Amino acid sequence: MFTDRDRWVRRILELDPVADHHEIYRISSGYEFPWDYRRALEFALFRTYCVPTISALLEATGEFRERPQKRYDDTALLMGELTAVGYDSPRGREALRVINRIHGRYAIDNDDTRYVLTTFIYEPIDWINTHGWRRLTDHETIAAFQFYREVGLRMGIRDIPADFDVFRTFKHEYEQETFRFAESNRRIGTYTTEMFAGWFPARLRPAVRVGVRSLLDETMLSAFGFDPAPTWMCRAATGSLRARSAVIRRLPPRRRIKFAWDPRTRTYPGYPEGYQPRDLGAPPPPETLDEKWRNRPLSTR
Repeated sequence: MFTDRDRWVRRILELDPVADHHEIYRISSGYEFPWDYRRALEFALFRTYCVPTISALLEATGEFRERPQKRYDDTALLMGELTAVGYDSPRGREALRVINRIHGRYAIDNDDTRYVLTTFIYEPIDWINTHGWRRLTDHETIAAFQFYREVGLRMGIRDIPADFDVFRTFKHEYEQETFRFAESNRRIGTYTTEMFAGWFPARLRPAVRVGVRSLLDETMLSAFGFDPAPTWMCRAATGSLRARSAVIRRLPPRRRIKFAWDPRTRTYPGYPEGYQPRDLGAPPPPETLDEKWRNRPLSTR
């Protein structure tokens, strides 16, 4: 029997998970799980840094070394545009043009881009089903897959499976094949961890650094060359997420939608007031960028 807390679930179940995938994803990520989606997508990107070809390119651009917060904010806000207003809206199309312009400057393997896309689909699903205040419905799971598949097609990513399980299998096999230690992984992982720590007062930063490691699985720790967090910290992190979910479960349904353009966004205060998607994104590649990373057609592995 539904209660008032199930208001958004009732709405989701009234919609078609394929035809209405954007509206379902918008409700799920904006009303039901805004905090969880943001945290899950942070760790989804973190997961991609375990792939040496990805981390090596990110290191070569210098963006994570010089401007990690701006790189983070650009990604969050551009994806937030697509979620809030849809990939075929005027702002959505502009956000996609910015995303494609940024990626088009570099020689990126098609399988690498396919893999990054899978993390946007499956990492939040797994995170919410493990740590969220409720499990996702099948409608939400299918809608998330359909939403990011359409985004990927508009980014020109090739060979995106139309089947949810087939694409998840690709993700799993890709990680088995490519996750391995590289110094570039360690450096990009360290820059990102330091950015996370920088959000907190100095006295809390050592604990944040350990806390980040407590949420990484063994394969990620190995690929980064990071030491595991103490067992007590892993238990504390899991326990705090469980406690948060218990509290959220008892709150009334969210009435105000919340997306990536948090007014506290560090690089773009007050976004989206006064900003357009075209104002976001990294500067042109540095002249010193190795030629092997420059603007080649996407290739398959």
